[in-house]
Amino acid sequence: MLVVAVGALSAQPRFVYDDIADGKFAQRSVAGLRSMADGRHYTTFRNGVIVRHAYEGREQSVELLDVKSLGIEGRVEEYTFSPDERRIMFRIDSEPLYRRSHHSHYAVYDLTSGELESVDESHSMRWAEFSPNGTKVAFVKDNNLYIRDLECDFTYPLTTDGEWNHIINGMPDWVYEEEWGIDNAFEWSPDGSKIAFLRSDESRVKEFGFMKYLTGSPYPELFKYKYPKAGEENSSVSLHVFDVASGTTATVSRNTPQDDLYIPFFDWTPDGRLYYFVINRLQNHLSVVLCDHNGEQREIYAEIDDKYIDGIGLGTITFLSDSDRFLVLSERGGYNHIYLSSLSKGGLTPLTEGEWNVTEVVCATDKRIWYLSTEGSPLRRELYSVGVNGKGKQRLSTTSGTYRIAPSAGCRYYVSYFSNATTPNIVTLHKGNGKLVDTLESNEALRRYIAEVQLPAKEFFTFTTERGDTLNAYIKKPTGFDPSKKYPVLITQYSGPGSQDVRDRWTIDWEDALVQQGYVVVDCDPRGTGFRSAAFKKSTYGIMGQLETEDQISLARWVAEQEWADGERIGIYGWSYGGFMALNCILKGADVFKMAIAVAPVTSWRYYDSVYTERVNGLPQSNAEGYDEPSPIGYAANLKGKLLLMHGTADDNVHVQNTHAMAYEFVKAGKQIDMMIYTDDNHSMVPYGRRNVRQKMVDYCLENL
Repeated sequence: MLVVAVGALSAQPRFVYDDIADGKFAQRSVAGLRSMADGRHYTTFRNGVIVRHAYEGREQSVELLDVKSLGIEGRVEEYTFSPDERRIMFRIDSEPLYRRSHHSHYAVYDLTSGELESVDESHSMRWAEFSPNGTKVAFVKDNNLYIRDLECDFTYPLTTDGEWNHIINGMPDWVYEEEWGIDNAFEWSPDGSKIAFLRSDESRVKEFGFMKYLTGSPYPELFKYKYPKAGEENSSVSLHVFDVASGTTATVSRNTPQDDLYIPFFDWTPDGRLYYFVINRLQNHLSVVLCDHNGEQREIYAEIDDKYIDGIGLGTITFLSDSDRFLVLSERGGYNHIYLSSLSKGGLTPLTEGEWNVTEVVCATDKRIWYLSTEGSPLRRELYSVGVNGKGKQRLSTTSGTYRIAPSAGCRYYVSYFSNATTPNIVTLHKGNGKLVDTLESNEALRRYIAEVQLPAKEFFTFTTERGDTLNAYIKKPTGFDPSKKYPVLITQYSGPGSQDVRDRWTIDWEDALVQQGYVVVDCDPRGTGFRSAAFKKSTYGIMGQLETEDQISLARWVAEQEWADGERIGIYGWSYGGFMALNCILKGADVFKMAIAVAPVTSWRYYDSVYTERVNGLPQSNAEGYDEPSPIGYAANLKGKLLLMHGTADDNVHVQNTHAMAYEFVKAGKQIDMMIYTDDNHSMVPYGRRNVRQKMVDYCLENL
């Protein structure tokens, strides 16, 4: 363990990074929570046992199933009840493909008969989902969509043209998965008579390849997949509906190369009508289209923005049970709010208003809506409810901080996961009106340990840049902080469009070990980040990275002026977009930064994917300056301080190409840097380097800052 005496540092740190990595600060939670169909019970999954609990009352918890007793070979990772709760499906032994996707084995257990059967003998299934009556399972394997009839013990294909790097049925392609956040791309109709699914033709998308070295062979393997970079061709995506009874498939909407549109989201109304989203390539025009029972299609919602529309997802539209009224979540008025519309009457009535954002619609009935918002502070997520008529708003959360809510079916109850800067996870059970029923997890042991080691908490503040912008930030100071002494400072940040680092929630990471060594850590959300106004977020449109860099350099100058800061020892760290920013800051702010750490950085937006990049920067064909001016690649000769550059060779998201291109420029400029390559690790530095990379960062700061 390397201990460096700086500032008011005590003789020995109370904990080191190994303590964090070993789980001494791990928060306990309530794992595998699922609401049951009656809305009065829920299940949890811990130590291989599924337990049924009542949301309220004296009913004892019941062990529903000891999964270990089933003799399943492999690691059970997820469980899903059939809608009638007669069967349970398990996802087993997943092997990651990309961020959200995996190859897995699925098995179904019948609670009535006690029989366990595989959905398919293959261990390469991508996704599986029960039909509404629970008698069938639709699944994707080898880029084709299948139905398994559990009653008849029969499997048949819905598609047969699936092919790797060519045609995908029922699952998203890489960029749809990564940037639209899609887990799967098929959906049963409410009565189970149809399945809507996406078909992606990737044939015109260019391939990207990287080597996998740890193959057990003297020869590495080349992994190739379709990755549309900014300005390059996307998949041609079409939406189809398979009729289970007739076995026929109809095309609903097609994205031709000439259209170059996105069709990422679709769902069914409660009465069984399909609706889908169409988004133009620049992502400033959204249209939601409904397919009526008579076969006609009509636009039911549209939105246009002079820059881009952010946060589009299935949660943008929520139908109420009458299949006529629907909620819209939109920042069309400058802040994200809930609106009510109607298929029969049209119109758009605001149900929430103000200079704050609704961040999520948690649950909705025909009478009331539960939602999380930043009304109290942009740093927080607190729970409110309001009538569908826009009246009777109530704040349901009582303690200020950050909440995540798991509602019961029908919204009668909810489970709240809460933390703030000083309080680790507290899990509580509530009635729909907010009344506390029970505390499920308090993390008392962790709270005692935090007090024992005197873990410094985030202190929130704002500062004003030289340009007059007020930014949110936090600071972490060592225990025994003495403002009359000088401390080295690490600025940690992400800074990406619509993101937020500065939040009132409990977190711990490698930087906390650095604080134990006598360092001050500061984090700031610059212009372009989220959960303030849409104007603040979209101020970086067309020049992604430039204003953010100005703001982080401004922060460093502000830090250097503080009496407690050692202005000669200011460093900056970031991962992914944050790595891009760390490079820009040490190259464009060489006079204020002594050191930088950039992990898995983007170094040119020309290297990154189409959906993410073009949303904020437009097309490189029409905005070359917006792509090239903020790129650190052109500024390698400015390097003065110490730089650590790290990347995983199997990063399918931000390709190691970015780091190689940056390193090449440093060599050309005659600059020396430190570099660490993580073999076969992805963007999160898994499966091998997650711990190593963080310890490396702690050590690098101790040695160079």
